[in-house]
Amino acid sequence: MLRKGMTRREAAQVWVKGFNAFPTGMIEKLRRADPDDWYEVTRPTVGDRVYVYDIGTGEIIRASYKSRRLKIKLDIGDMIWVEEGEAEIDFYTGLPMWGTMWAFGDSCDEHWLSDDDGIVLMSKCGFRIFESEEFGYFFGIDGAGYDFYEQHWLPLYKERGLKWHDPETDKKAV
Repeated sequence: MLRKGMTRREAAQVWVKGFNAFPTGMIEKLRRADPDDWYEVTRPTVGDRVYVYDIGTGEIIRASYKSRRLKIKLDIGDMIWVEEGEAEIDFYTGLPMWGTMWAFGDSCDEHWLSDDDGIVLMSKCGFRIFESEEFGYFFGIDGAGYDFYEQHWLPLYKERGLKWHDPETDKKAV
């Protein structure tokens, strides 16, 4: 779907406009109505603060997604490797702080998220991802006060492998 004259940012904006947006409060009400139907599936990424069971807190400095192991620098200075399930990401809130969450508007994106490495790649791009057995996937951004396109949407556009932009126009825009 290459569009002549479109920059990467413009292409990402077109893509994101096709997502379904939901107020975070609505998602919270759905979660409260059926808590057993909802799971956070966000994968831990480098830079995340974590609590390691029976050991303490620290920061992930390396993540091996194939083996599901994390290298963590503990606050006391020690470095350890743990299985993903032995560490819990330290999120400040139950849902992302930004007041909107999204679901993909296209089944190809939904397939990419669920069947490929989409969950890992979205997590690396700074998204928190939730799955409802009844309603599917929803994702949000745990941040505010900066350019979401630069920090989240453009990296996601790239990781998704989309090429809607015109490379020549993109070079001129830099």
